[in-house]
Formats: sequence, structure tokens, C-alpha cells
Amino acid sequence: MGTRFSLKQRAAGILLHPTSLPGPHGGGDLGVEARRFADFLHAAGQTWWQMLPIGPVGLGNSPYASTSAFAGNPLLIDLDALVADGLLEKADVKPPAGRPTRRVDYARVTRFRMACLRRAFERFLNRRRGSDDFDRFCREQQCWLHKHALFCAVKRAHRDRPWTQWNPALRAPTAGALQAAFLALQYEILFETFVQYVFDRQWAALKRYCNERGVGLIGDLPIFVSHDSADVWAHQELFRLDARGRPLEVSGVPPDYFSRTGQLWGHPLYRWERHRATGYAWWIARFRRALEQFDAVRIDHFLGFNRCWAMSARAKTAAHGRWRRSPGRELLECVTKALGRMPIIAEDLGLVTPQATALREHFDYPGMRVLQFAFGDDARYGQPLECPRNCVVYAGTHDNDTTVGWFLSRPRGPKARGRDGLTEAERFLRCAGWRVAQPPSAVPGRAGSIAPSRGRLGHVIAWAMIRLAYASRANLAIVPMQDVLGLGSAARMNRPGKPRGNWEWRMAPDALTDELAAQLRALARTHGRIRAARTPIRRSRASLHPAIPAE
Repeated sequence: MGTRFSLKQRAAGILLHPTSLPGPHGGGDLGVEARRFADFLHAAGQTWWQMLPIGPVGLGNSPYASTSAFAGNPLLIDLDALVADGLLEKADVKPPAGRPTRRVDYARVTRFRMACLRRAFERFLNRRRGSDDFDRFCREQQCWLHKHALFCAVKRAHRDRPWTQWNPALRAPTAGALQAAFLALQYEILFETFVQYVFDRQWAALKRYCNERGVGLIGDLPIFVSHDSADVWAHQELFRLDARGRPLEVSGVPPDYFSRTGQLWGHPLYRWERHRATGYAWWIARFRRALEQFDAVRIDHFLGFNRCWAMSARAKTAAHGRWRRSPGRELLECVTKALGRMPIIAEDLGLVTPQATALREHFDYPGMRVLQFAFGDDARYGQPLECPRNCVVYAGTHDNDTTVGWFLSRPRGPKARGRDGLTEAERFLRCAGWRVAQPPSAVPGRAGSIAPSRGRLGHVIAWAMIRLAYASRANLAIVPMQDVLGLGSAARMNRPGKPRGNWEWRMAPDALTDELAAQLRALARTHGRIRAARTPIRRSRASLHPAIPAE
């Protein structure tokens, strides 16, 4: 990571996944709108752009159920850049009529974009049979790239069925079976390699564009990986599987804020003794890849490095399970020895034990605080503005409702009042500086002023939460883009436990205004979250992506 970006510096950022960007091709990508968002962040005095995992989406279109811990999501590839490279024609990328613009229709987007990538691949093959740049990429990423491409090709040959339902010779393949599959599927393997090559070039160019504007990228590294993934298929010995490749135990969390029966994630658990025998080589490679792509990385469910909630693979809910210890300190010390000190954010939400806290503090990783939880019964939050300096404070995360949706859904009435006589909503209003000596159902008014109209309620409530985050002691404050825009529950990114309808929200094309950037910048300056030397950068429509070589 460059020395320009540090999680120890007081700063601010925005949480927005690239799929939520506007654009003509059914879902956000790494193209013009991503650059426009980077320009907006620079103008708004923001130092960080945080996003969700960028791997190929898996079950339920979830970025947290990816088919690879290393590969990039093909749906994020900028098709217009391929037109500029001469690999597609403008007519190729003309979107079909009737495509929704405010939600991602993953089935339609996948069909359209993958068809475009197929055409681009054909032209790439016809244009040149060799490429030094392509060959260099293949060499640099050989530790995962070939296995991922082969997995995708074999999975397609088996009509996209899970790998445990493949031909027995390929479920736990021998060297001979792999060689036969490689010979039979060379074209598909090369296509998948090409897709990752294009993604890697475009990603590196976007990261460079953001960094030049003083914006660092924060990635997301889930501690577990999907069972139906190239990682588990290619490294079955590293996971707790039976003789047929099925999980012996699966991951999740016990009953919590999001679910009375817990969250049944279903990932296979690790065979830690096998990882130890390799010197945690797979983990070192995984962190190395993440830190190539990002300036800092959030570890989703960092608590799993201390202990994991394990359930039978037959379990229907996560209500009943047992804790299994994890060698987190040993693992992270091996990774740190190999890669150096890492810019890590530890997602430590949930049942935090003293051992988990000690693990995070040993490596001096900042933890997390979510302000929506600060007005409930979570005693560790105390006063919202008094959170530790070495932490990242969030208005909410991708799993939370938007601030407006959260506020409007808070319980009201006598039974909802705590020992201080206030409801969660009233406690929030008091912390934000409003009067609360009025009926809870009334629209709040700022002390000494007239209450806002109903039409401005979302903006007022959301920005009250943003101000609290910025005013806190935390070094870094991250706010979801939905809160910056003052949106309600319809803009929520994910509802844990709901299998459909998640990860689909997209931002309106006209959402990023100069006025909004100025408002964020003024707030960042007021609370000391803006970097001193932020010179204006002239916006350019020049091509972001270096052309794929034609000779």
C-alpha cells in the first residue's frame, strides 16, 4: 500500500459497490461512471472508496458467495472500453430495450455481458495469437488463474452443476483427469483466462485513476469461501470435507441482531492443521492478491480468526452449533512475515470475546462501530461519539437498513422505552441535537427551528447520522451512499436471511451533484476529516484503460 493512505489518519469515505453505479449495460461497472464517482469523492473531500467483494457472484447473486477468492467479477468489465480497444463494435454493446435501470437484473445482465465478452474474445484470438502482456499476466497470476479457468470450464461442461455432482473422475481429479480436461476444454479455459486478463487491466487502471485523485480503495475479504468454488475444488485437503467432497460442518453465527435463529452461511470450515503444514501458503497468496487490488482490506467476520460457529451440514438453522478454535494469531503472523504490515480493518461485530479483542489489538487493526447499534442495547458502544480512535465508524453497513429506513422502523410507544425513558429513535435525536419532548410520531425539529417537511425528512435524518459519524473520535468514518442520498428502505443492499432480491440497488444517474459534494466536503473540513493538500484535478474524458495490444 502506498504511504499516502493510512487507516491511522483522520479521514472519511463512502461505501458503494461498483454494481450500484449507473450506466447503460444493466449494472454498474469499471467504466465512465466509476471514474465519475472517483471525481465526486475527490471533490467531496473523501479519502476512501469502500466496496464489497469484487469476485464472481455466487448463490443468490451474493458477492460473499463467490466462486473464487482470487478472480474478478466479469459483470464489472467495462464494455465501452472494449469498443475503444477494437474488440467490440458499438452495435455489440447496445443494450436491449426494456432493461431496468434502477435495479440489477442479474440473469439478463449476465446473458448480455457474457455474450459481449465472447465476441470480444473471438476478435482477440483473430487479431493476435500471442501477447506479451497477456502472457505476463498468466505468469504473474499462475498460482490461482489456471485452476479458476479450468474450474469454470469444467463447471460449464457440467451445465453449471456444483462440483460435487460432476463426473467422479473430476470431483477429486487425478493428474491424468486434469490433463484430459485441459485438452478437451482448451478454448473455454482460454476464454476464462482472457476475461480475467481484461478485468485485471481495467481494475488496475481504475485504481490508478482513484489514487491519482487522492482516493484509496478499501476491499472486502470474507473469511470463508463458498463450497462451490474453484478454491475448495482445487484444494479439497484444506477444508473439512467427506470422501465425496461434501462439507462435514458449515459456518454461520448463532442468533444475533439480524436473526433469531442465527445466520446459516453454509461455507465449509477449514482444516487448520493442513494450512499450518503449508505455512499458510493459500492465505498468503489470498492476502497478496487482495493487497494488489486495494489500498486497505476489511476482513469480513474477523472474529472467525479466533473461533468459528460450526454446525452440521444437515442443519436447517444456525441456532444449534458449537464453537471451534482458529489459529488466528499464528496465521496472521505468518502472513505478516511474508507480506509486511497489512492495512486491515477487522470486522468485529457480533459476539466479541476478550480473546478476539486481544487478537485484533495484537496486530493493531482498527475494529468497527456501527452507529445504528449505538442507540439500542449494545453496551460496548457507550456514548456514540466516544468510540476508540483506532476504529472505523459506520452509519450502517451493507447488511443494515438505510439510516432513514432504520429510523422510521424503530419501535415506539411505552414498551419501547429504555431506562432513560427514551426510545431508540428519541435517543438518536437527542444525540443529534434535536428536542425529544414531543410525541415520538412527530417529525423531529432541530432545536430552535421549524421541523423539516416530510419530503426532506430522509435527507435530514440521514445527514444527522453522517454528522455523528464525522464528529466521532474514530480515525475513519464510512457512510453508505444511500445515506448520503437520504434514501429509505427500498435502497437497502442486503437483508440477511432473505434469499432473493438482494444486491440489486443502483444509484440514479443524476445523483452525484456539485451541491452534494460541497456539502460533504464542508462537513469533512469541519470535523478534520479532509486532507490538507487536496488540489483540484482537471476532469478528463480520456480513455482510462490502456488499449489491449494489437501487435
